[in-house]
Amino acid sequence: MLDGAPGLEVRLAQGAAERRAAQRLRYEVFVAERGGDGPGVDHAARLESDAFDAGADHLILVDPTRPADRSVVGTCRLIDSAGGRFCAEAEFDLAPLRASGRRLLELGRICLAPDCRGGAPLWQMWSGLAALVEARGVEIVFGTASFPGADPTPHLAALQLLFEAHLAPPALRPASRAPVPVPAGPPADRPAAARAVPPLIKSYLRLGGAVGAGAWIDRDFGTLDVCMVLDTAAMPARARALLGVHPG
Repeated sequence: MLDGAPGLEVRLAQGAAERRAAQRLRYEVFVAERGGDGPGVDHAARLESDAFDAGADHLILVDPTRPADRSVVGTCRLIDSAGGRFCAEAEFDLAPLRASGRRLLELGRICLAPDCRGGAPLWQMWSGLAALVEARGVEIVFGTASFPGADPTPHLAALQLLFEAHLAPPALRPASRAPVPVPAGPPADRPAAARAVPPLIKSYLRLGGAVGAGAWIDRDFGTLDVCMVLDTAAMPARARALLGVHPG
């Protein structure tokens, strides 16, 4: 198991104050830093929320040395299949996942404070998530992950690499509802394409995850989204050891 960031705690948010702290971090990252907007953005209160928040769990990474309203330095929203609706369904056809009959968990709104990006905090969140997944008997973890900017052009080589080398199996392959055109075949410069893949997507791949078909342009958030899928039963032993989970 990877050592966590010193002093940080990972757990589910408890109560309205901690949920608001997670939404405040989301505002700072997705709106103030990256220029996103949308119907759930409250600029006056500096909160980012949507209709899925109320029925979801919120995994938070907490720095107890900071003021209470700024102590949440990482967050990830969790939507269980028992709820019936998933946020990613607006962008991707999730029919293959639903048809699998397996227990699903959607990850969303994953973000870290700027001074907590660099490896250990992200993996500490993954470890906390892995413990929750194991305790709940979740079989498939999925969710959107983003490239910055709504223009796909700078990301075409990275998308070529993902779709050529890391495509999910057909039985578990969500598909974009409005896929952007991506050249077929491998990228001309594979190492450069690999370097251009965002850290969150790389972490999914490192754990044995794969990517759905096609990408979606999120105009509100100004991002290019792909749908990542992680079959917990197929996680390699190295990934299980990394997260400190037991063999399936």
